[in-house]
Amino acid sequence: MNDDKLRLGGMALRNGLLVHGPTHWAAAVRTQDGEIKVASGRKPRLAPAGLARVPGLRGVAKLAEAMAVIPLVKRELPEAHLPMQDMRTLASMGAVSVTAHAIRRPGAARTAGREAAVALLSVAPALLALRRGDLAAWHGVEHKSIAAYEQDGEAEEAAKEHDRCGSHLVAPLLSTTVAGTVAARRAGLKGPVVDGAIALGSMAVAVEIFGWSERHSGTALARALRRPGYELQRVIGTREPDAEQLEVGRAAMEEILRVEGAAPAA
Repeated sequence: MNDDKLRLGGMALRNGLLVHGPTHWAAAVRTQDGEIKVASGRKPRLAPAGLARVPGLRGVAKLAEAMAVIPLVKRELPEAHLPMQDMRTLASMGAVSVTAHAIRRPGAARTAGREAAVALLSVAPALLALRRGDLAAWHGVEHKSIAAYEQDGEAEEAAKEHDRCGSHLVAPLLSTTVAGTVAARRAGLKGPVVDGAIALGSMAVAVEIFGWSERHSGTALARALRRPGYELQRVIGTREPDAEQLEVGRAAMEEILRVEGAAPAA
């Protein structure tokens, strides 16, 4: 990607696309009557600018700011359907919680195998959401639309897998969570505060691995670290979108470039 390009991120909605820019967000959806609706706004700042230079904290702060955009999107664009806005997905989240509790029943040894099973269960609702409906296709819209802007190409011709997809966080996040949980239990540490610290620390490490892989994308290690994420995108996470979905993606991209004051993609 050229240095003069905006660094954009995104989130697939169930009926459209949300795009994040450096200072603003933009979203476009297709309503039930076929109309494309667009909204945008300024992103909230939850952390001081200096935090962006602190390893371990910078990534978590950026993720928190991305999550803080979601209620703003729903307020400005009520027609937007969120990825987890589905009763079956919510039910699966409840089932995962019950199953995880059973695996971690009182008195059971906190082995790496048990913790790995719980960690894998934790991603099940997201995978279920991707396999139902058009969410995987909208995820493809996200990747293809952003890649087309970055590469000065056409969204129809861009790959549906992307280097900066959140799927690249899954493997390092799960592995560090398992390692941290087992180490804490063996040290006799437990409770919600410990679990929260493990979750936060695991996310911080995963984001740093993500960033390192992007900065050193040409190395064999970076390619190996990204392989699980690519396979997750290829097999489950993305699907080729149709022309109408790509039209919504173009609307979202045009809006984010407008509010960020950037030149439109070629």
